[in-house]
Amino acid sequence: MQTEETQMKQAFEKAQNLDDSQNIEEIETENVEAQNDVEPEAENASEENQGSTFDVKEILAENEQLKLQISALETKHKEEIDRLVRAVAETENQKKRIEADVERERKFGNEKLLKALIPVVDSLELALQHTDPNNEAVKPTIEGVQNTVTLLLKELSKFGVTAVDPLNQPFDPNLHQAISMAPSNEVEANKVMSVMQKGYTLNGRVVRPAMVIVSRGAPQEAPAGDEKNTINIEA
Repeated sequence: MQTEETQMKQAFEKAQNLDDSQNIEEIETENVEAQNDVEPEAENASEENQGSTFDVKEILAENEQLKLQISALETKHKEEIDRLVRAVAETENQKKRIEADVERERKFGNEKLLKALIPVVDSLELALQHTDPNNEAVKPTIEGVQNTVTLLLKELSKFGVTAVDPLNQPFDPNLHQAISMAPSNEVEANKVMSVMQKGYTLNGRVVRPAMVIVSRGAPQEAPAGDEKNTINIEA
């Protein structure tokens, strides 16, 4: 009886040990499988990390390339702006030059015509100076010539023509041409005492200066002693 119980106990322990061994084998098998599963995942993660590193380098390279392209475009844009500014400035200058030419032509385009008419006015005025105004026979002619001169000068003034008649005015070398100087008790020194020929300007530009005689002022008397000495020298 005791022997049977002992045998049954030994059989139970043997069975229990067998179950534990199987469990251990199963656990080891699961660990191996888990490890096998982890290793591919780790390799995949490593490959993904390597791929990510490669992508970053590529992005940085593209970024540098874009920076260079942007810099080149900015430089080109600046050059185009400068070229445009210069073109606008040149156009504006050209416009001003054209306007100045037009204005100059408007003011002085008739200068040749004026120079051709001046001698006509001179001749008419000279005829009036040498005509006796008290002669009844020529009075109608004198009036006609005078009216012609007045009308002609009026029309010329519409084009900017102005007569220069500087009698008793200070001598101005910009407007007058002195043909001589003479002493005068009536006219102060350096003033025009006689106008030989009137001058003309066209919009401020001298077309012909007035031909004048300039006063030296009152003549100075020589001291009595100087006069005596002069007489003695002549003797």
